[in-house]
Parts: sequence; structure tokens; C-alpha cells
Amino acid sequence: MSDPLFVGVDIGTSSSKGVLVRADGRVVARAERAHGVSTPRPGWVEHDAERIWWAEFAAISRELLAAADGAALGGLAVSGIGPCLLPADAAGDPLRPAILYGVDTRATTEIAELNTEFGVEAVLERAGSPLTTQAVGPKLRWLAANEPELAARTELLLMASSFLVHRLTGRYVLDHQSASQCVPLYDLRARAWALDWCAAIAPGLRLPELAWPTEVVGRITETAAAATGLPAGLPVTTGTIDAWAEAASVGVTAPGDAMVMYGTTMFLVQVLTAPRPHPGLWTTCGAWPGTYTVAAGMATSGAVTDWLRRLVGGEFADLLAAAGQVPPGSRGLLMLPYFAGERTPLFDPDARGVIAGLTLGHGRAELYRAALESIAYGVRHNLVAMREAGGRAERLVAVGGGTTGGLWTQIVSDVVGRPQQLTAETVGACLGDARFAAVAAGVDTRQWNPVVHTVVPDPARHAHYESFYQHYLELYAATAGTAHFLAAEQHRAHE
Repeated sequence: MSDPLFVGVDIGTSSSKGVLVRADGRVVARAERAHGVSTPRPGWVEHDAERIWWAEFAAISRELLAAADGAALGGLAVSGIGPCLLPADAAGDPLRPAILYGVDTRATTEIAELNTEFGVEAVLERAGSPLTTQAVGPKLRWLAANEPELAARTELLLMASSFLVHRLTGRYVLDHQSASQCVPLYDLRARAWALDWCAAIAPGLRLPELAWPTEVVGRITETAAAATGLPAGLPVTTGTIDAWAEAASVGVTAPGDAMVMYGTTMFLVQVLTAPRPHPGLWTTCGAWPGTYTVAAGMATSGAVTDWLRRLVGGEFADLLAAAGQVPPGSRGLLMLPYFAGERTPLFDPDARGVIAGLTLGHGRAELYRAALESIAYGVRHNLVAMREAGGRAERLVAVGGGTTGGLWTQIVSDVVGRPQQLTAETVGACLGDARFAAVAAGVDTRQWNPVVHTVVPDPARHAHYESFYQHYLELYAATAGTAHFLAAEQHRAHE
């Protein structure tokens, strides 16, 4: 009998992806479905869990099973965007669209309330992270204040991964990593729910059981099998938030390892042996039992380059080629990529995009390179904060769709002055999910997805970028007041 295959499915911001993987780590089938987000008001970013999370999971599962050609399956793991808030009834059926992670900035009033109620330092010390738009607690408080009838009907607190696990197995369970981002509902050092703060924010809410992403927490039910085509009885692991599954996909598992994820947003995860709270970062449990991580996330990255592509026309490959002909510094352009506010290390939802230095001589090539450089400056800003927190970041591994083509990863290495490793597969979090499922089945996955290339920084370009980076920091400080004024005008225009 041949080795079993492992299924990994990830629900991302702009697409869902799945893979079928052999025990040796070789990907034998892939499937993908594109989707968007709903933005009913400025600062609101939502997903329809039934139409996107469940329907796309089922479609991807059936497509992968068709490629399995009758081979046995050894296990399944899922991941998804997070931390999210999907209010659901006792049966796990959604009561409203899911409120997404830090890109949804509706709960700023509630952040201020909870900081006053619990204390800024107390939250950072107990939860490991500050209260920001990334946190679930303020969004629960927002739900109670703005949709009280719906809040009263809410029985379950679900995210993308736990929604799918519940639908597939009937188990109401959340992994420790995801729970540790439900700030301030989780006590990081105790690795348990902070029951007193939970009661103050969402009294009566039933909290999920806690498990690690690699633990088998249930098996596919007959009902779920009929809906997805997956075999009844297939083991299902807890899974986790997509960025941590993506880190697992490229072997970021040991202290000192750090992932740089090039996606719709830019995300960094670094593995630690102990929690190191920092006011400009998120400190969380890790994906692997007993570990911790420090994480950083920009509000945009690929979202900005896609906006620019749609604005000026053309394909990504053409724009990358044109930008590659522009010298470092984009012929005197400097951009702030805060088109959706900024998360770490600024935590400023009212930051706004800025393009400085424009002349009539600049074209789309310079603009596109300036966008890539701006995100590289943001990566450097976050790596500096990680060092301040005590994270060593001895090894950087790049992953995600933005690693293709070579220019963007080279710019980032040149700006930060650090090499980045690239692995054979950059398919993303779904490969990390398959790895979780394989580990749960006892498979040795240490040789999965080997490093095949290293991006080496150019010392001359790094020196050239130094002054640009300093001006990047100064440009935010100089324009923040105007950006906040304009953000307030934008909010009023949609009231």
C-alpha cells in the first residue's frame, strides 16, 4: 500500500488554496479559488463565511480528491485569516459576516475603553500584545454596543480555521496561537483563557476548548463527508491562523527563524523560546507546542501594488520589468504605503498613503518601484522593532506570491541588509497545513520544502537606501497630523 496523502487548505484574504501532499513533502495537486472582501463602510472589512470559507473549502476538497486517484488520505488541516470574529449560533451557523483581522478598524473607540478599563501596561504584560485593531476583544465589545440583539444570540466565537473544524467535526476548539491573538481574552504565560476579562467583555459567551495546531481534535462526520467529498472518519487537526501555517510551510520552526510573507499584506513571524512583549508588536503562542512568537504585520503590501497596477494599467510582469530598469530610490520618489492605515509598529489606523517627490517626469515604472521600496522600508522598520524585543532573527525565509520575479525580494534584502532564503515551494499556508496533518500522523517532515536559493543584499544599494529609510521614518512623523485630518474627513463623508 502506498503512503497516505495529506490535505491542507487555507482561507486567505483574497483567495483560498489547497494542496495534496505525499509523506515526503512532494506536492501532487493544487487547487485555488479567488474571492474578495466586503467593505460596507470605511474601516470595515468582512467575509461571508458560508459563501467564501465553507463553499470554497468544499470545492477545493472535491478538486483535490479527484487528483488523489483513489489514494488513501492520512489527515487534514486547515488555516485561515485571523484573528477574526465570526459570531455564530449554537449550531455554528454564522449570524453575520465575519469581521476580519487588523485591516478592519471599526473598534477604535472600544480599544480606548478597554485600555482605560484594564490598563495599557496590564494588557501588554498579561496578553503579550497591546490592544489594537488586530485584537478580538474590542470587536466583541463593538458588537455588543452596535449590534446588541445579534450579540445576545451569539453562542460561539469562531475564526476561519475553527469554523471549518466545527463544520467538519462538530468540535468547538481553537488553537493556542489563534487564542493568544484574542487580546485581551487570553493569558499568554498561563496559556489559558483570562476568564475574568472574558466575563467583562463578553459575559456568558461560551469559549472554545484550546489545543495546539498539530493535535487531532476530531474526524470528518458523515454530514461533512457528503458536503465535501472527504472520507468520513478522516482525522482533522486544530489548524491555526494562516501566517503561522505559512511559516511552517517554509520550515520556520526553531528559535531564531523568521518568516517574511509577501502577500496582500506583509507579515513577519519570528520563533522565540519565551514571550517578549513589545508595545509595537504582537507576542503570541507559536504554532508548535511550547513555543512563542513575535509577529509584525503591515496593513498593505500586495494590496498597494495591485491598486497601482489597476490604476496605471498593465500586467504585474510588465510593471516589474519596467521597475527593474529604474535605479534604487525611484529617481527621487518616496512613498508611505499606509493606504489602509498601518499596523505594526505604528498601530495607527488613521495613517494614510503618501507619495513624496512627484514630478511630471515620473511615470508608472518609478511609481511601481517606489511602492516596492516603501514596503521594504516597512519590513526594515518591523525588523528593528523585533530586535528591540529581543528577537534574534538569525535566518530570514521569504514566502508568498510576491517572491516571484526576484525584484521585490532583492529590494527588501538591499533595504534591510540581510539575506533571505527561498524554498522550493512558495504555495503558502496550505502546505503548512498539510505539514501539521502529517506531523499529527507521526510523519517526519524535517526535509519538506528545502531551501533552493538565497537572495543576497548588495552593499552599495544598501548604503544608498540608508538615507531613504531615515526620510521614510521622518515623512510619517511630518505628515501624520495631516493624514489624521484627512482620515477624519473620509470617515465623515461616509456617515
